[in-house]
Amino acid sequence: MNTYVGPIRRRQYGRSGHGYIDANGLKVPGVTTILKALPKDALINWAANATADAAVDRWDELAALKPAARLATLKKARYEDRDTAANRGTEVHNAAQRYLQGEEIELPDDIAGHVESYIAFVEDWQPEPLLVEAVVMSHKYGYAGTLDLGVTFDDPAIIARLAEQMRMPELVDLDRPVVGIGDIKTSRSGIFPETAWQVCAYRYADVYVDAQGAEQPMPAFDFAFALHVRGDDYGLRPLVAGPEQLREFLYIREVHRAVEETSKAYVGEELTPGRRLKRRRLEVVEEPAPTTARRRAKEGAPA
Repeated sequence: MNTYVGPIRRRQYGRSGHGYIDANGLKVPGVTTILKALPKDALINWAANATADAAVDRWDELAALKPAARLATLKKARYEDRDTAANRGTEVHNAAQRYLQGEEIELPDDIAGHVESYIAFVEDWQPEPLLVEAVVMSHKYGYAGTLDLGVTFDDPAIIARLAEQMRMPELVDLDRPVVGIGDIKTSRSGIFPETAWQVCAYRYADVYVDAQGAEQPMPAFDFAFALHVRGDDYGLRPLVAGPEQLREFLYIREVHRAVEETSKAYVGEELTPGRRLKRRRLEVVEEPAPTTARRRAKEGAPA
């Protein structure tokens, strides 16, 4: 496994793509990239549906294009849908934070409901931000990522509610603010189990990168959660993201490494014979297509 040198930096590629590099310019595998090693049957259906939706919703636009341009537009449709969903979470979080800080904000219609739902979450649960959109790194296991939220909960009544609903009575016994790490999802499909592996990987990272670009020790977290922000409401769900889930994530990390790195050396170069014989040419004999009478005779039926 590669040894990476900090500090780790996040680099943007285009409008929505990103990656991570260390101080020497070496690429560091990202958590969400590692999780792509998992088979995702649901994504196959999503890609087909996104393309079909684009064909129907943009019918007049496509009809005005030449066939080649029409095909190119449909091929890109699912990526545009994906990028819109990926950017929505960041836009919602940033807009909500600005509003909660007393700023006046103007919202496009497509995220206004999501921002209202996020604000409702903040008002209902009173989280205090600890880390927001923070780049994290595991030097021990060789991966990086960007966590959405690290928050503290100070109100004893809210801590008691968390402890009861998550079946974690030990949170009350801590007798201090509790610290949670979470991921925000704004997609229509909701929260998938792999979100637990994603947040778990962030939770057990060694360091995070502060505003000055320096690495700092990762704080300890008491629990993990996923926040599903929708246009009409939000859902807060606890995640099982402990040492066992970290072990499972590291198995996925090894599968990703095998697919992207080691397996590339598994197929060798073509071998060449010591001497080249004249290539044998086979004679192709074309038989006439059987007539109906011959076919029936062959099948044992009367002609």
